[in-house]
Amino acid sequence: MVCAIWRALRSGVMISISLACLAMPGRASDITIFAAASLKTALDEVAAAFEGPTTTISYAGTPVLARQISFGAPADIFIAASLDWMDWLADQNRIDPASRFDLLSNRLVLIRHGAGGTLVETTGTALMETLGQDRIAMALVAAVPAGIYGKSALQYFGLWDALAPQIAQSDNVRAALALVARGEAPFGIVYTSDAQAEPRISVIATFPEESHAPILYPVAVTKGRSSTPVARFINHLRSAQARVIFERHGFIMADPAP
Repeated sequence: MVCAIWRALRSGVMISISLACLAMPGRASDITIFAAASLKTALDEVAAAFEGPTTTISYAGTPVLARQISFGAPADIFIAASLDWMDWLADQNRIDPASRFDLLSNRLVLIRHGAGGTLVETTGTALMETLGQDRIAMALVAAVPAGIYGKSALQYFGLWDALAPQIAQSDNVRAALALVARGEAPFGIVYTSDAQAEPRISVIATFPEESHAPILYPVAVTKGRSSTPVARFINHLRSAQARVIFERHGFIMADPAP
């Protein structure tokens, strides 16, 4: 799958890699984390509760961050929203395979602009009647995990071909969420955790788990960046304190505490 994604990125949808990110490593006492954009609200809170070195977190779409790491960006920890992109970095020997584990899972939901939206039955007919000819905000469907999962869910209900011309694609899932929150797209497909972070939208349907591949957030220490502070932050991610925060923000813990 990553080969197809990479071809799509090379065809023009890839975001430019930030040279500043590559050129400015953090202080030795800091921990630099690259994390999928959908983690922002929860991970910011988890990091704030960490009693240790300063954490610097860069958020973006998983493929953009993976490409930055492949070019040598100074990330200590990578938290992706895609098993495929973590596998891709593993194949390039860019992560420590012994450090890798699945931290979180998530659910995929259909949202609409405004609070108090009416729930929609998750059948192809009901979804089609609801969406009509309106725009649907999604992350990049050929590259970003949330977009890939969303396209799969629409294909599961036999709706993708009909709805594809209405899709408004964004660089990452939080950008898609923002389009719906501002009313620039009436509908969107995002994660449950994203929906909980935005009061200007309402969840009107939850896609069944069988409609897409499992949504998992793998974590790994990047090659050559292992240290005691990094190990402490990894343990913090799996702590009871972090679990409470992640679950409050709509995530599901995928890996039991060690």
